[in-house]
Amino acid sequence: MKVQILNGQSIPNIPWQDKPQGCSDIVWRYSHNPIIARDAVKCANSVFNSAVVPFGKGFAGVFRIDDKRRAMQLHAGFSDDGVNWDINEERIEFVQADSASEEVNKWLYGYDPRVVFIEDRYYVTWCNAFDGHPTIGVGYTFDFKTFYQCENAFLPFNRNGVLFPRKIGGRFAMLSRPSDDGHTPFGDIYISHSPDMKYWGEHRHVMSPFMPWESTKIGAGPIPIETSEGWLCFYHGVLQSCNGFVYSFSACILDTDEPWKVKYRCSQYLLNPREVYECVGDVPNVTFPCAALCDADTGRVAIYYGCADTVVGLAFTTVDDVVEYVKANSSV
Repeated sequence: MKVQILNGQSIPNIPWQDKPQGCSDIVWRYSHNPIIARDAVKCANSVFNSAVVPFGKGFAGVFRIDDKRRAMQLHAGFSDDGVNWDINEERIEFVQADSASEEVNKWLYGYDPRVVFIEDRYYVTWCNAFDGHPTIGVGYTFDFKTFYQCENAFLPFNRNGVLFPRKIGGRFAMLSRPSDDGHTPFGDIYISHSPDMKYWGEHRHVMSPFMPWESTKIGAGPIPIETSEGWLCFYHGVLQSCNGFVYSFSACILDTDEPWKVKYRCSQYLLNPREVYECVGDVPNVTFPCAALCDADTGRVAIYYGCADTVVGLAFTTVDDVVEYVKANSSV
């Protein structure tokens, strides 16, 4: 049975490469990875964990750039084809959406952004400094030139804030991972709700680490994709090995109306560090997805993921293939 994509968008120019002959993987890599090199911007030490959306006739994105001071910054960028990018040399300078927020929103750092279009604007979430501690920053833009910063969503400590692409039950919804102030050795996924993108509550547990590949912590990845089977969510999981953390990613399906309920959850990773650019870099052994384009007409999915905290890679799949595989290999 073909899976329907609900409230989706036609993306006729979605980046795409057919599955290699003989490949049995559900998610496969772009043969010209990495698509964004660590020195794509002059000031950059590395470019990774970044968010991409359709925009105009092409694509726009918010990119994590760790500069040569090793300060974590967010930069905007544009592309005609989703593969070749022109990234701004200067970081995003947020305009405060609320004058009362200027004092508490002094920029210290920002990293691991996600971007989603909801109603009339593009919302950006990222790991933001709140009094020097990590929490979820929230902002928006209409044109990827001027960005407005809102109040932070949560108290410290929190990471991986991922908005759903529409209101659920009349409220905004966001996945996140409560954490600590360092390299968190734990982490579950929670969901929170808001009537206005300012006040967040009804925090509910979604899922915890379960299988060995994700036994240390898990976190939401790209914006969920709404399907006839439920919300298709890619998420990352972390294994604590004798040589440090190993970041892989997989997928689950959440209930459409009550997305804190997990319907299916793949017991296996779909992609893990194997290629040199995923295993060697500033942080070895990382595949970290932050964006997924989905063409409603074909069901094609292009996943943007950070590799070894150094460069950006691109991988492909289809909604039909992923949903079928998650259901057939579900640990729920």
